[in-house]
Amino acid sequence: MRSAFTTKLYVTVLVAIVLGAVLGFVAPGVGASLQPVGTGFISLIQMLIAPVVFCTIVTGIASAGELTSVGRVGVKALVYFEVLTTIALIIGLIVMDLFNPGSGIHAKPDSLKLSGSAQQYAQAGESQHWYDFLVNIIPKTVVSAFTEGNVLQVLLIAILFAIALKAMGERAAPIVRGVERVSEALFGIVKIIMYLAPIGAFGAMAYTTGKFGASTLASLGGIVVLFWATGIMFCLVVFGVVARLCGLRILRVYRYFKDELLITLGTANYEAVMPQLMRKLENLGCPKRIVGLVVPSGYAFNGDGVCLYLGFASLYIAQAFDVNLSLWQQIGLLAVFMITSKGSAGVAGAGFVILAATLSTTGAVPVAGIMLVLGIDRFLSTMRGLVSLCGQMLGSIVVSRWEGVLDLDRARVVLSGKPVTGNAETVPAA
Repeated sequence: MRSAFTTKLYVTVLVAIVLGAVLGFVAPGVGASLQPVGTGFISLIQMLIAPVVFCTIVTGIASAGELTSVGRVGVKALVYFEVLTTIALIIGLIVMDLFNPGSGIHAKPDSLKLSGSAQQYAQAGESQHWYDFLVNIIPKTVVSAFTEGNVLQVLLIAILFAIALKAMGERAAPIVRGVERVSEALFGIVKIIMYLAPIGAFGAMAYTTGKFGASTLASLGGIVVLFWATGIMFCLVVFGVVARLCGLRILRVYRYFKDELLITLGTANYEAVMPQLMRKLENLGCPKRIVGLVVPSGYAFNGDGVCLYLGFASLYIAQAFDVNLSLWQQIGLLAVFMITSKGSAGVAGAGFVILAATLSTTGAVPVAGIMLVLGIDRFLSTMRGLVSLCGQMLGSIVVSRWEGVLDLDRARVVLSGKPVTGNAETVPAA
């Protein structure tokens, strides 16, 4: 029983996902009513993200040798994120051009009206700007960054606090040790909450299949299957090449992070695994100072899954309205997406908001078309989360390798399935 919620947690979560899906299909009303179970688990984890990020960054930077490496790490992380998100956008557009799944719909713009959540997303998109994340990175107060759960704002405060501690010299040592102890306690809370992961995954999957299940999949199942197939291909091929360049095998990386992948599969929310992801990356051989900086910033800038979705959804809507976008129009759409996708940090329904903002900006495709994909968004968002999570896994590995500080021997031993003890806490490898 103990192993079912620790070393064999992935098995328990997988069973919970299957049972939740069955319940949602068999008794849709009951499944839909379980939404609070899934959102409750996600909220339990999200309440810890801000303090975990703060403690990890402070202890990582304060314990590092020189401050110049912080800026260098940040630049390398942004380069990695930008390259991968651009590739995701391009692949999404290419796949839609090849398969053309929306060509037989022949929708009329006048027949669709924005309503409900789609209208809210469109309104939010119209007010979005590419520079919003730069403006919003500065919190109103130090406390508000934590109460509002804005990861970018917490990142800024943590970096400034860590630099101040470095400037204090030896006098800051007791503070750093205190922050380390607080960090250990926070990860202890994460361990306790992870016992509830199967219950959270069960409730979230039951809600998804109960509310958006059979009828929605029957009408738009083709685009869901195509998007999932493309997402899986992206994770295996593109991320596989990235992993090989770092000297690792991608399937072993996925096996190591299988708990996090399955929790994301069940909850459609990859932020819920951030604390455990950071701990396991440290155990893999990535320095704490790099993990603490790359992972939080990745949740703002590493939208691989969102960018893959943007290419899909925009061309699907265009094809449904019989709008033939030329190559140059698609390149222009790609350029706009590259800018607008960077302003999604902390925005609810980020994929829809960015899509609405970009369609409003270009004017080539009717914004009302987002109603065509609203019903299947829950199924698409699950793959968006999985792709983005895979990008997050590799982000710290890539930057650590680029910096020449990745403990590659340790990483290979851990990924081979052998538990390793060292500076980081022992985490089961497989």
